[in-house]
Amino acid sequence: MPSLSLLIWLPIIAGLALFLLQKHPQLARKLALVVALVGVIISFIVYGQYDPQIVGMQLQEKLPWIPYFNIYYAVGIDGIALPLIILTSISTCLVVIASFWAIQKNVASYLAIFLMMNGFICGVFAATDAVLFYVFWEAMLIPMFLLIGIWGGENRIYATLKFFLYTFFGSIVMLLALLYLYWVSDSAQISDFYDLGLTANTQMWLFIAFLLAFAVKIPMFPVHTWLPDAHVEAPTGGSVILAAVMLKIGAYGFLRFSLPITPLAGAQLADLMIVLSLIAVVYIGIVAIMQKDLKKLIAYSSIAHMGFATLGIFMVFPLLEQGQDLATAVLAVEGAMIQLVSHGFISAALFFCVGVLYERMHTRKITDFGGVANVMPVFAGFFMLFSLANVGLPGTSGFVGELFVILSAIKVHFLVALFAGLTLILSPAYTLWMYKRTLFGTVVNKEVEHLTDITCGERLIFAVLAVLVIGLGVWPAPLIDLMHPTVVHLLTPLS
Repeated sequence: MPSLSLLIWLPIIAGLALFLLQKHPQLARKLALVVALVGVIISFIVYGQYDPQIVGMQLQEKLPWIPYFNIYYAVGIDGIALPLIILTSISTCLVVIASFWAIQKNVASYLAIFLMMNGFICGVFAATDAVLFYVFWEAMLIPMFLLIGIWGGENRIYATLKFFLYTFFGSIVMLLALLYLYWVSDSAQISDFYDLGLTANTQMWLFIAFLLAFAVKIPMFPVHTWLPDAHVEAPTGGSVILAAVMLKIGAYGFLRFSLPITPLAGAQLADLMIVLSLIAVVYIGIVAIMQKDLKKLIAYSSIAHMGFATLGIFMVFPLLEQGQDLATAVLAVEGAMIQLVSHGFISAALFFCVGVLYERMHTRKITDFGGVANVMPVFAGFFMLFSLANVGLPGTSGFVGELFVILSAIKVHFLVALFAGLTLILSPAYTLWMYKRTLFGTVVNKEVEHLTDITCGERLIFAVLAVLVIGLGVWPAPLIDLMHPTVVHLLTPLS
């Protein structure tokens, strides 16, 4: 089986097999770990097979699926999809490792859900047929729906229904847009949608349809309210995949559909998108400061950081309209992409940190902690690193993407750069204040004095994430080189 299909279908098939191992949790753990590790290995094999200098889709596979309607099982990757596939594989593997000590009930079903979700998400990033893309898009919602509904907290039903209704509504509207494009082009190949010569009015309707689907997924202001509830109720692994991977699919949709298919509408609504992105950066950052729950704080932080990604994507239009050279627009999109990958690792690390505390204390209220660093010094060190990365400290991955976006914002307008730069104040405010109240200060809960530091397995997870966060911050060149030709190819028709 070719590499991309193996990445997609191996975890899906393995996940289905795990449902048969309900009475054998240890065997289920071992099988899931092997499949997850193989997924990481295959993703890096794909990385080795991919040639960044070749523009367009590579490693393509195309098989008849519904030939009467000209619909195919068609997959391929470019410099935008590949980093997100690698991020997905690594995140899933870490979640599977964490389940060895974090999950004791319904182990096989829990792991099966994550493996299947991994396959579906890889399918979203790899699909080059619009119908196949939509099938994977909808399929990936089912595992997350079950994950929150079964393993979630007390209000899991409310959070699950809210998550489902928001995402399902956006998906239906996107389906209508895809059906229209199929009808016009007589093809389901996404690349065939790029050269249809659609009128400005048609592009506007399509852009709005895509916006409703992708904005919910990121999520953008004001359709962001489902995310904090979903994070709070989801188990740690669910929060990790939700923040590290699923939020990135919305930004990926903008790059794959909105920019190349509806450029006229994108240029017309760019100011609105920039304003909504800045609201996410500033207003949601202020909301994060007010949070008393660790998970909610990090969830709102994710929304603010995703605002940087959408800001970088939609600054392309005013940059090109102002006559800026293509390199500046490329810098903005590359900053958005780096932000997506970086936030994936940082948010995963922060939710793992919250999971460690919750498993020991069974509370997420910041006021229930204090003085944790006295009894968990190794954990405190890792938590400090990931908190500083969330702030955007130079030398960490959080700095690179934000720097690229702010440098591009200066060329758009001083006020855009000013409001974007406020994250340099707001992010340290809510992140470091959270860290101080949780790890330092007076012990307010006697249970803190009896906590034990992180185990070898937990140290392994944190060490992997620390290497990725620092590595991408110190040496982002491999990621930039991987996506640069694809980004240039994407933006050239817009210039």
